[in-house]
Amino acid sequence: MNQAPPRRGDQEFAGEVNSMFDRISGVYDRMNRVMTAGLDQSWRARATERARLEPGMKALDLCCGTGDLALMLAERVGPEGEVIGADFSRPMLDIALQKAKDAGLRQAQFKWADALDLPFEDESFDAVTIAFGARNLADLDKGISEMRRVLVPGGRLVILEITQPRRQPLAGFFGLWFDRIVPMLGKVAGDSSAYAYLPESVRSFPDAETLAGKLDAGGLDHVRWTLMAGGIIALHSGIR
Repeated sequence: MNQAPPRRGDQEFAGEVNSMFDRISGVYDRMNRVMTAGLDQSWRARATERARLEPGMKALDLCCGTGDLALMLAERVGPEGEVIGADFSRPMLDIALQKAKDAGLRQAQFKWADALDLPFEDESFDAVTIAFGARNLADLDKGISEMRRVLVPGGRLVILEITQPRRQPLAGFFGLWFDRIVPMLGKVAGDSSAYAYLPESVRSFPDAETLAGKLDAGGLDHVRWTLMAGGIIALHSGIR
């Protein structure tokens, strides 16, 4: 694929990102494992812990992709609970649904949804999570507002995202990895534009402190964040 990667602010940004994820759905999991040396699942496990779910609770995993985090949440809430994984890529949702069936996690459901206009009632979920998807939102502030809206009072929002490290030598390695090696891996995967978009999306996304400020401004209380993997991964949370 030689088309240009989507740029935030373009009129058709959301549609282009949607199309991009449709195209890479078949290689998405393998590429995640390669690009993170298999650590992405441990980061999702940390996000699951931060959500503090208990059996019988209800959670929404937004921009769920192929469902890995949603399935971890489903194990926490148990058969008496419910987890909805929502995404705007139907091929991703198809893969997630098959994973849930294979794992026997009937409490995990997967639905198409627009993150900026969620089809759920106010105060519907005990926790809302989003892993590696917040940077793909065309309007981050609106997305935060929607996530807060569907949380019950006392519910917890958890955001797991890539961030740019500030200190050397990791900052230099980060630039080399994301600017050169990741796009090369994208060519091998058959979609260079999708993986050229990744470093651009990270670069245009707020740093950890700025994102925390957005959560606070969006009405979340007790906002905190943790940097992992030497500062490459940020885990944020806040309470409605």
